[in-house]
Amino acid sequence: MKIHVRYFASLREALGPSETLELPAGASLGTLRDALVARGGRHAEVLAPGRAVRCSLDQKMADEAQLLREGAEVGFFPPVTGG
Repeated sequence: MKIHVRYFASLREALGPSETLELPAGASLGTLRDALVARGGRHAEVLAPGRAVRCSLDQKMADEAQLLREGAEVGFFPPVTGG
């Protein structure tokens, strides 16, 4: 299935604004993140396990156990603080 991935803030600076990926049916947000980390390079650096990265699925906050569907839009972004 095709998934559209968008990056925000410092992740966007490191990885670019967006990309489209193919994943097997039944994949989760965690599966997607693992696949991106497996690429190595900047993806592995900024999305590494233990790094504070938040996820959204179709513009709603989601955890990595959430299952993806064909055409889903996933966002990755650092934690946000206000002041």
